[in-house]
Amino acid sequence: MARLGIILHGVTGRMGYNQHLVRSILALRDQGGITLKSGEKLEIDPIIVGRNGAKMEELAKKHNIKRWSTDLDAALANPDDTIFFDAGTTLMRAELLSKALDAGKHVYCEKPISDDLQVALDLARKARGSGLKHGVVQDKLFLPGLRKLALLRDSGFFGKILSVRGEFGYWVFEGDWGVPAQRPSWNYRKGDGGGIILDMLCHWRYVLDNLFGEVKAVSCLGATHIPRRIDEQGKPYDCDTDDAAYATFELEGGAIAQVNSSWAVRVRRDDLVTFQVDGTHGSAVAGLTKCWSQHRVNTPKPVWNPDQPQTIDFYKTWDEVPDTQAVDNGFKAQWEMFIRHVVEDAPWPYGLEAGAKGVQLAELGLKSWAERRWLDVPALEF
Repeated sequence: MARLGIILHGVTGRMGYNQHLVRSILALRDQGGITLKSGEKLEIDPIIVGRNGAKMEELAKKHNIKRWSTDLDAALANPDDTIFFDAGTTLMRAELLSKALDAGKHVYCEKPISDDLQVALDLARKARGSGLKHGVVQDKLFLPGLRKLALLRDSGFFGKILSVRGEFGYWVFEGDWGVPAQRPSWNYRKGDGGGIILDMLCHWRYVLDNLFGEVKAVSCLGATHIPRRIDEQGKPYDCDTDDAAYATFELEGGAIAQVNSSWAVRVRRDDLVTFQVDGTHGSAVAGLTKCWSQHRVNTPKPVWNPDQPQTIDFYKTWDEVPDTQAVDNGFKAQWEMFIRHVVEDAPWPYGLEAGAKGVQLAELGLKSWAERRWLDVPALEF
């Protein structure tokens, strides 16, 4: 059996712990590793690294992780570990990835890869020139709902895609009334890398680019709807960055996308995120897991009449797209894909270049808000 050592940094946070450590790396480890094309089994051997030794030790004992450390430099110096992964804070990420590349490690990370486009570009170029493998998480492409949208697109179901409408978000509790917030307080502080535009426009870049057409222009309006919240210590603090973003995108091919992102919205839709795609031949609405479609010949013909109650139950005029294949956890599926890229040189389209594109769109979104105007999204050179 072959062995793959993976350095995991930043896996005590919500996303790093739940999706990357427990549901991806430990799940791959506990299933006996990955069967390579050669038929050989690849054992997954993680080491978790963080500043808090007590927390690292507790996590290691809880999940039977043999190795943990508070010394990142020592971990990077170990030639027996091949991949470095980071899910820590945005502001530290580029420096950590650069250090890992210098140590000869393949790198994989959460997004955004930076809060500054030039830093992101320099990092992507460095990774390209190193000859090492590199990647950034593009998790929403692996959601069952969005995979069904891709299936409909590939089948020609939509005809010419005209528009995409996305709704993302939920009410993040302010932290008072004895109800703790579901998101960390740094999300609402600009100096700590917070803000929903920086967070979510990185996602919308790869979703739009890969499913509906490359983003060519953006208009974005941000807002700080909730100006004061309660932090993890029960103390009030001022929110100095955006908690909502209302963005419109022009896509290659002529489609228009509108995506609202908010941590100050109450949900009355099918899921926490939904995408409606309208085309000349058909439409579809997808959430995280489910997807509904309506073909041109099955489209009802409503007539505007404000004097009578609506007689059409519009929800019943859509058909659910069935589950036709088993789909694993999206983070785990992408982890396995990246590992195969490292070990077997399997195809991998999500390098740090994709991360830089996300940072570019977020930066342009913030600039569009500040200048109150449309901005073109130029091609990046790597």
